[in-house]
Formats: sequence, structure tokens, C-alpha cells
Amino acid sequence: MNPLHLCVIIVASVCGAQWLASIVTKDYSWVDRSWSIVPAVYLWVYAADTNFHHLTLNVMAVVSTIWGVRLTFNFARRGGYTGMEDYRWEVLRQKMTPAQFQIFNVFFIVLYQNLLLLLIALPAETVLQHPGKFGILDVVATVAFLLCTVGETIADQQQWNFQEDKRARRAAGQEPVEQFVTTGLFKNSRHPNYFFEIMQWWFIFMYAAVAAGTPWIWTIAGPTLLTVLFAGSTRFTESITRGRYPHYAEYQQRVSAVIPWFTR
Repeated sequence: MNPLHLCVIIVASVCGAQWLASIVTKDYSWVDRSWSIVPAVYLWVYAADTNFHHLTLNVMAVVSTIWGVRLTFNFARRGGYTGMEDYRWEVLRQKMTPAQFQIFNVFFIVLYQNLLLLLIALPAETVLQHPGKFGILDVVATVAFLLCTVGETIADQQQWNFQEDKRARRAAGQEPVEQFVTTGLFKNSRHPNYFFEIMQWWFIFMYAAVAAGTPWIWTIAGPTLLTVLFAGSTRFTESITRGRYPHYAEYQQRVSAVIPWFTR
């Protein structure tokens, strides 16, 4: 079977299962639980289609698996697989009628996000259609992807350490000095983990641009839409944070939103 057709069947099955699970459980974070898994599955589908004889596709599948394992671990230790729902959905439910939220669930939470997870893996389609040798630019893309994985790991660990200290202080009856992390990588970016995740999928696209000899190919849609999604998510998340912590606005004025930059 054509790998693109197989991936479409997989994404349709995943959408159906997640929508049904959300209706039955009233939990709308099922996409989050597969976010770190399905893109790697799609890339392995493409690698398997060549009987693993295509080095670039093999490397794309391997680095995406490294990304997925790390992100799955971080999500799991935060309780993501134990019924923890994304707090933003509760905020939206309070602003929407039940019917409006169900429409949002179908078209954005389930369909849009799952299609996006397929699109960010589809640079593999371009690589498959443009066979060539694994060259120096492919090495650059691989090293850059792995460096971004290290950066995201550091950012997530810094966030984890901060939240654990915050929980420990509250358990001891103390009020935390800071309500949100502003040190380490968060000194130069309010969301360094977002930055590294976005860049990882731009480097996956780089394999396709190198193979095609141009970045002006349709599979640029994946990283582009991912960037748009994170931009919107950042604005929405920070609007909630400002409501909880009014002094977050001062942090916003001093520190870049996503791209690490000098503190103002």
C-alpha cells in the first residue's frame, strides 16, 4: 500500500478513536496522549515502505522516535496518562455552550490537531519522491534536530524542577517566592520548550527541502501550521496565566515570547 494512503487510514482511525473516547469519558485530552507517538509512526511507515533501504527516511524515523520517547516521558511524569485533562479546555467550556464546545472538539481538538501531526511528518513524502544520497545538509539537519532535543529536554527539566520545588514549599506550608519559572532558559524565552519543538519539525522539513532542492514545496504546510498553532496556543495560555498572576505581564514585557533573545 502507498505509505501516504496508509498514513491517512491511520490518522482517520486515530481521529475516530479519540473522538469516541472524548464522548465516553468527557476527557478531551486524548490528542495530547498521542502527540508524541503518531508522528514517529508515520515516519516509520515511510521508512518501512523502502524496506529501510532509504538512509534519509531511516534517520528521520530515528530522530523523531528520540523526540517522541523524550516527550512521552515528560508528559507521563506530569500525569498526562492518568486522566489529567488540559486545563485550557475547562476554560473554553466555561466560555462556550455545550454544542459549541462539541463542534470545537470535533474540528479543532480531534481533526485539526491530528491532521497537523500527519502534516509535520509528510516531508517524508517529499524525500520518498526525490531519491538521493544522504549529504552534508542532511547531517546538519540531523545534528540541529538533536541539539533542539537537548534544548527542549533542558527546558522541560527546568520547568519540572521549579514545579516540584513549588509543590514541596506548599506542602510544607510555605508560599513559593515565584509563581512561574523565570530562570535558566526561561530567562531569555517565556516558552523555550515551544521554540525547540517548533524548530525540530522545521529541521524535519529541511530533509525534504534538501531532497527537492527547494523549500517551496507543499510539505512546508506541516511546520508552518505547527508554528501558527504554537503562536495561538502561546497567546491563549498566557492570557490565562496573566489572570492568575498579574505580575506575569511584567515578565512578558522583559522576555521574548518564544524565540530566545536578550532580556529587556
